[in-house]
Amino acid sequence: MVLCLVPVLDGAFCRFIIDGYDDDPAPEDFHAAIRTFLSLDASVLALARPSFFAYYRDITNDVLAAGHHDRYVEIRNPEDVLDHVRFKDEPTVARDTYGDRHVHVSLECECDWEPEHGLQVVFRGGRSVTKVGPYDGHLTNSAAYGDDALDGVVYYRSR
Repeated sequence: MVLCLVPVLDGAFCRFIIDGYDDDPAPEDFHAAIRTFLSLDASVLALARPSFFAYYRDITNDVLAAGHHDRYVEIRNPEDVLDHVRFKDEPTVARDTYGDRHVHVSLECECDWEPEHGLQVVFRGGRSVTKVGPYDGHLTNSAAYGDDALDGVVYYRSR
């Protein structure tokens, strides 16, 4: 097992899970996505804060509407939302079987506002955040909902 220092995750040591590499026609795409991901810093996550915050607000609105005030977590603005996220140390690298078939790096995370479904953050090509939302294992929102109109949508509320 090889542990890698991942700057975008506050310098955490991570073990990458590689899915589909052995049978892939272009395994070098996996290498490129990992190299790119390892070169990122926290500014990439900062650019996605509005999507993280939109997910937080939607879940919070549901929690309050259901009367579960004991589960309410107050986050006043997008700048503070990442303070409530804990990234796990096993990013998954896989090729999307839907749409453009790019290789993505997917992170399963815990977040204070949604303990049940958590948070998934996906980086297309290891380069930029292209999906934020509850952990569903899909690499894009267009794949998650079988809807090409969602191609490029970072956060999508399904309900």
